[in-house]
Amino acid sequence: MAYQIKILGLAFAIAFIIALIVIPILRRKKIGQNERDDGPKSHLKKQGTPTMGGIIMIIALLIMGGFLFYNYSTSESQEERAVADNFVPILLATVGFGLIGFIDDFKKLVLNNTEGLKPRYKMLGLLIIATIFTVYLTNVMKIGTDIIIPFAKTTITLPIWIYIPFTILVMLATTNAINLTDGIDGLSTSVTTIILTCLTVIGIILNVKEVTIFGASLIGICLAFLLFNLHPAKIFMGDTGSLLLGGAVSVMAIYLKMPILLIIIAIIPVLETLSDIIQVTHYKRTGKRVFKMAPLHHHFELCGWNENTIVSVFSIITLIACMVGLIAI
Repeated sequence: MAYQIKILGLAFAIAFIIALIVIPILRRKKIGQNERDDGPKSHLKKQGTPTMGGIIMIIALLIMGGFLFYNYSTSESQEERAVADNFVPILLATVGFGLIGFIDDFKKLVLNNTEGLKPRYKMLGLLIIATIFTVYLTNVMKIGTDIIIPFAKTTITLPIWIYIPFTILVMLATTNAINLTDGIDGLSTSVTTIILTCLTVIGIILNVKEVTIFGASLIGICLAFLLFNLHPAKIFMGDTGSLLLGGAVSVMAIYLKMPILLIIIAIIPVLETLSDIIQVTHYKRTGKRVFKMAPLHHHFELCGWNENTIVSVFSIITLIACMVGLIAI
């Protein structure tokens, strides 16, 4: 545990320093947030706030990843060298998801292409990364196709022709769910940090070192980013950050053989996604809205909740859900 805390502290320091460098650059280049006119009116004052801050996470994660890989790969212990090899696909898949978001943000904010990366191309990019990661796990790393069933304390082994599409679906759903959760200051970062902490604790319990060092790194990075992302935010993560975090959560859960656990511990992103689906489906059928605005956090905003209250309540719910999740394993 002490080693993981050191990794977390180092990652925090690296991300904090990078944020101090990157935020002024984004502000100077006027890479700022574009707010929707049909959104909550309180968001209009955020217009121009630096965004695409997920690049802070990518840079910090690559630095930490390089350090950890070197540290473990040069060890005399064969077990630690194996940790280094197993760490690489987790890192690369996560960064890959972030890069898809970066391309989208870059087109929107730097090239002034309001459409950004077309949804079908964005989904295709995410699909390619998810497929490569899943096939690598099953065909190269041979981790098996068994998944743990929460509360039942048992596993089921899926046929590979079901396992691969299932895990790909989990990755695509998770990245999009956390992307939807990123709508107010500090919400996605806070909720995701708690989920990452839960998965890291599970990694410690099961002694899966590659997950624990990766999780500890990303927790430290998220905490540093949160210092600048809390209300009133000095920077937003953009799709670069939200897709990276969604990728990290799904990759860790799949590697731990616990994708089903995400239904519990990621309850807030799940509810955000369901609210969006319900809103769109019901509106198309009836022309009426179920929520004042979707995703769910905007509904509560329009009900009069301030941003700090929403972040606090959603974070507490996530914390309780993660405690339930730990009981369930």
